[in-house]
Amino acid sequence: MAKATLTADDVRAIADLARLELSEDDVARYQRQLSDILDYFQKLEELDTSHIDPTSSVLPLANVMRADEARPALSVEDALANAPDSDGEQFRVRAVLDS
Repeated sequence: MAKATLTADDVRAIADLARLELSEDDVARYQRQLSDILDYFQKLEELDTSHIDPTSSVLPLANVMRADEARPALSVEDALANAPDSDGEQFRVRAVLDS
């Protein structure tokens, strides 16, 4: 099976979706790392799992939730400090759906 490879443009597109600014060094590093991860997933696809029963988890899990306690919230200024764009006290984002 061929090695999975992401292009530098793929990495930039993913970073854009995550609202991350990457240097060219970051793009090159993440391109290698993400390609290695995809390659590993391709290797996992080659495993014969026909004898293994389907399951939603390999570990016994139980929901453990913390107590619901009121805590101080971020100020509007702190919440909007890293927003790429804001309008008054609200985040401004591109339209997701056409109306």
